[in-house]
Formats: sequence, C-alpha cells, structure tokens
Amino acid sequence: MSRYDTMFKTLGAQREGAFGAFVILGDPDLETSARILDALVEGGADMLEVGIPFSDPVADGPVIQAAAVRALARGVTPADCFALLKDFRARHPDVPVGLLTYANLVVARGREAFYAAARDSGVDSVLVADVPMFEAGPYLSASKAGQIAPVLIAAPNTPEATLRKIAAAGEGYTYCVARAGVTGADQEVSFAHSQLLGTLKAFGAPPPVFGFGISQPGHVVQALEAGAAGVISGSAIVRLIADNPGTETDAVRAFVAEMKRATRL
Repeated sequence: MSRYDTMFKTLGAQREGAFGAFVILGDPDLETSARILDALVEGGADMLEVGIPFSDPVADGPVIQAAAVRALARGVTPADCFALLKDFRARHPDVPVGLLTYANLVVARGREAFYAAARDSGVDSVLVADVPMFEAGPYLSASKAGQIAPVLIAAPNTPEATLRKIAAAGEGYTYCVARAGVTGADQEVSFAHSQLLGTLKAFGAPPPVFGFGISQPGHVVQALEAGAAGVISGSAIVRLIADNPGTETDAVRAFVAEMKRATRL
C-alpha cells in the first residue's frame, strides 16, 4: 500500500478526515523551512503538499507568490528542495508528501529526471498545476516510470468525460478545488460539490481532497460533511510564516493543531 492508502485507511477507521498542509520550500530560508516541515507534522498534519519556488506560479495567489519570491531571492533551487525533502523523509518515514509544481520546472530538468529526483527524495506524488488533462500524457508516463503517484485536479465545471480520465489516471488523492480562481485565504469557498464528488466516486477516483481557500476550522468541517476525504490548507499557513519571523514554527504548529481537531468527525 502507498503512504496515501495507509493514511486514508487509518483515518477512516478513526472517523477522521485528512488534514494536509502546504508550504513553499525554502521560505523564509532552507534551515527554517526544515523546522517548519517538522512543526507541521508535530501539529498533526496527516500529509504535506509542498511547492518548489517558481517565478510564475499561475495557480497561486499573492500570498504564495510572495513566498516563492522570498525563497528565490535567497537563491533556493529545485536541488535544494529535493535535498530538504530527502532529509525530511529520513525523519518522518510515514508521512505522505506531495509536490505541487509547474510544467517549466519539470521540463527544465527533464520529465524523467524530475520524477526520479522526486522519488529519490521520498516524494509520494506530483501535481503539475498548469498541465490540463489533455496534455498530461507525457507527465503520466514519466510519473509511472518514476513510481510517483500523479495527482490530478477536478473542479465542478470539469466535463464528465474529463473526470472519467482523471479518475482512471489519478493516484493518491484527487485535488478538488473549493472555488474558482487562484489559491488564497481571503475569498469565499463553497462545498456544494455533490455532483462532482458523486461522479468521481462512480468512476473510482482516488479520495477527494479539497484545496483553494481552506483557512479556518469551519471550512474543514464543511468540506468533510460535503463528502471530502480531507482538505489542504496553504495560503493561511504561508501567511503565518511571513507574519511571524522568528516564531514561525510555533505559529504553524498551533494553527495546524486547531485545523486537525476539526477533522475528527
């Protein structure tokens, strides 16, 4: 079983949803970033989703964009990020880790080389945010060759034929967007996605996890009540890192603990 399979099975037996935490690697610097990853797990995060700093993260809002800029200004590279994850994996052998990245970063290294580097760093999944399903073939092939789970995005307006392909090709979990637009913690989110979740279930898709705008315990409760297997919170955590220099780990640990409590059904 994959780490995701084990996690969802264990949480299901405990009547809990999964809480996933997202951060940009290397923000505010590599040493602090390593401590933040540990703090997320200490706070109760069941899974991590992490980003490699990139100059044009088109799926992300201003908070995560600013984090990427800070990391890039520090000179953080993809190689640094893979090394950071390899060290994390040595400390935390069981926590599922996914990369949310962009096509430029994958292609620049070479698809096969990128997925191999992810595998060697202990990464479980890769979501390439700006690659639509109809262009995903080469990434899916490289993912399979690298023994990395391809995570795919589904939205309420995704055509049924595309959802069928997402269900067939996806592994680990299915990333379901809670609202239109980019990531961020300042806009309304909606969990009236019963048709989307029902279609994904009918097609045998991996467990649905909501992202985009998850920033408070109430969002967690609503998402799970709507039928999600879990949630991922990003911008709220990244903002805490920016707003609490010197005490980042304490801030994110406390926030994650509060959000995790809301997953207990």
